[in-house]
Amino acid sequence: MPQDEETIISFSSSSPQLREMCIQESSSDVNSDHVTDQQVFNIRMVNSEGRREAASLLIRKRYGWRGYSIDPFSDNEPNRIILVADTEGKTVATMTLCLDADIGLPADENFRDKLDELRLRGRRLSEPSRLAIEDNIPKRVFASLIHISYIYAHNIFGFTDWVIEVNPRHAMFYKKMLGFENFGEKRVCTRVNAPAVLLRLKLEYMSGQIRKFGGLMEQHGQEKSFYPYFFSPRDELGITGRLETGRT
Repeated sequence: MPQDEETIISFSSSSPQLREMCIQESSSDVNSDHVTDQQVFNIRMVNSEGRREAASLLIRKRYGWRGYSIDPFSDNEPNRIILVADTEGKTVATMTLCLDADIGLPADENFRDKLDELRLRGRRLSEPSRLAIEDNIPKRVFASLIHISYIYAHNIFGFTDWVIEVNPRHAMFYKKMLGFENFGEKRVCTRVNAPAVLLRLKLEYMSGQIRKFGGLMEQHGQEKSFYPYFFSPRDELGITGRLETGRT
C-alpha cells in the first residue's frame, strides 16, 4: 500500500467543474460550466492523523453547514480506505471506500436485508461513502477518486459490487453518470437523518465502461457519463501495479 506522503496519481486539469454530491440535498447546479485555471491535483491514500483530520474537516464542512449529522463510523477501522485529493497543499475532496467484512458496511444499518440478498448470491460488496468535494473542483477530480476506489475494490481486492445510499434527489445523477441501478426503496438514513435510497453498481459494468471511454476526456463524443474523465485502461493497469507492489 502507498504511504501517506506518497501520491497515487497527479494530474493537471482545467475541465468543467463538479460540485459535491452526497446524501444531503444541494441547492446548486452540480454540473457547473465554470472553468478554473489549470491546477495540479494529487490523489492520496490517508494514513496519517493530519490527513485524516483534514478529510474529516472537509466532511463536517460540506455535510454540517446544511444541518446534517455526521456518520459516526470510525475511519480507523481496518476495512476503510480513505482517499483525498489535494491541490496547493489544501484538501479539496475526499471519499471513503468501505470493504465488506465481519463488521459489515455502513449501509447495513438501514438496508441490511437488501445487502444480505446480494451476499447470499455470492456477491462481494463494497461501499463508497463520505464523499465530500469543495465547490469549483473539476470533474476529473471526482472521476479520479471514483476510479482509484474501483481499482482498490475490484482489481486489488476482488469485490464485485458497489452499494451506496443517496438522497432520492441525487439518485438519477449516479444512475446517469456512473450506471448505478435502484436496489432499495426510500428509507431514512439514520447516520445523517435524511431520506436515502439504496443503489447498486456491478463492478464488471464499470470495468466495461472504463475500457470503452476511459481517458477520452473532451474527445468523448456524445457520451454524457463520467467515464471519459476516468483514467485510460493503460493508466489503470499502471496504477494497479503500483498499488499492488506498494510503489507510487
